[in-house]
Order: sequence, then structure tokens, then C-alpha cells
Amino acid sequence: MDTCEFCNGEVKHQFVRARFHFKGQTIYIDNVPAWVCSKCGEQYFDAPVYKRLEEIARHRRRIKKTISFPLAEYDSKV
Repeated sequence: MDTCEFCNGEVKHQFVRARFHFKGQTIYIDNVPAWVCSKCGEQYFDAPVYKRLEEIARHRRRIKKTISFPLAEYDSKV
């Protein structure tokens, strides 16, 4: 894969913190090998990597580390 299917930006191999949706829940997984668009940031995963992400998500009860972050409500009135 050389170009992004959404914006035609250049796609490069990187290690990322991936946001992964599985059965209605979202988990974050660090140090995931991915192909990332340098223009729009879209992430692509090779098939074996994606299968591993699914396996990690299936066993999410084993995850010991949690992160928290500020969450704001979008308000069109500034």
C-alpha cells in the first residue's frame, strides 16, 4: 500500500496507539505496527496484525492498565 484510499496521501509504516472497536467496546493498544497516512492520519493494519488486535480485544479482561483523558461536550455556542 503506497497511498491512502481516502485522500491519496502517502502511507508509511509506523508503530501507533491503535483505537480498536470490538463488540460495542473500544480499547486502545500501544505499539501496534500500522500503515499510516501522512496526510489524513488514517491507519491500516496488515491481516495478521488485525487478527492479533481481535485476540487482544477478546481477552480484554486481562488488561491491567487503564488510561483516562479529559472529555468535553461539543457545544456550538462558544
